[in-house]
Amino acid sequence: MSQVLHTPPPTRIPAEDDLAALAARHGLSVSGARPSLPAYIRQLWARRHFITAFATAKLTAQYSQAKLGQVWQVMTPLLNAAVYYFIFGVLLGTKHNVPDYVPFLVTGVFIWTFTQSSIMSGTRAIAGNLGLVRALHFPRAALPISFALQQLQQLLFSMAALVVILLCFGVPVSASWVLAIPALVLQFTFNAGVSMAVARMGAKTPDIAQLMPFVLRTWMYVSGVMWSIDKIDANDHLPHIVKLLLELNPAAVYIDLMRFALIDSFHTLPPHVWAVATGWALLAGVGGFIYFWKAEETYGRG
Repeated sequence: MSQVLHTPPPTRIPAEDDLAALAARHGLSVSGARPSLPAYIRQLWARRHFITAFATAKLTAQYSQAKLGQVWQVMTPLLNAAVYYFIFGVLLGTKHNVPDYVPFLVTGVFIWTFTQSSIMSGTRAIAGNLGLVRALHFPRAALPISFALQQLQQLLFSMAALVVILLCFGVPVSASWVLAIPALVLQFTFNAGVSMAVARMGAKTPDIAQLMPFVLRTWMYVSGVMWSIDKIDANDHLPHIVKLLLELNPAAVYIDLMRFALIDSFHTLPPHVWAVATGWALLAGVGGFIYFWKAEETYGRG
């Protein structure tokens, strides 16, 4: 008597479309998938308290190991200004061509340091916080934004010393000081946007953090921190395109806005500067945010 063996029919492997439909039917979604831009903005807004608390905590811990503690928040830019004054003001004689040179220089150093520190911290926002990125689910843009906010808080601490310096060198308090508020809002938007852009690049290529100091140092020297761009513009030997690039340089634009707001002798502000500052803030802020968001699902992987 023969025995008939029944072979079970081969199991059909579901197609990707079938699996996607099955997951959607049961309310499942891809883990770590990038949300839509409106949803991402809502998630970021919902975590605004985390952003401010994280920025404040990083600022408090920054100098916790130093004996002078938070005093270094003011001392660091002041020491930089002192070095630049000796080299550019005394040795190179730049101070003879610029009225109120010390307030002019200190304002430039403080405002430039805000942009420089925001970008430098942005390059390590993801790469330097991989433990946090991999352990918790939150919109990753919170990190570069919080680092930019940390630098804004540090600048506000430094502004107290800046006001004292302005008064000591005879710069009177005036109504134009109020213009410092919208100028800082525009600069913060620009800094946060650039910080998000370099955060994405730094997450993929950590070597960006090693290159960035050289880029920022070059940028500083062409931004009129230690010298007046107006004096360079008066040089007929420079090509027009070079003068135009110097005038449209975003770092120089925000420095000029703050000098115009705080220093009464700095009254040579072209009418287009506010428009240029707003344009740079929108371009960097919106563009940097979208550029960062497009790689949201890749951060912390690999």
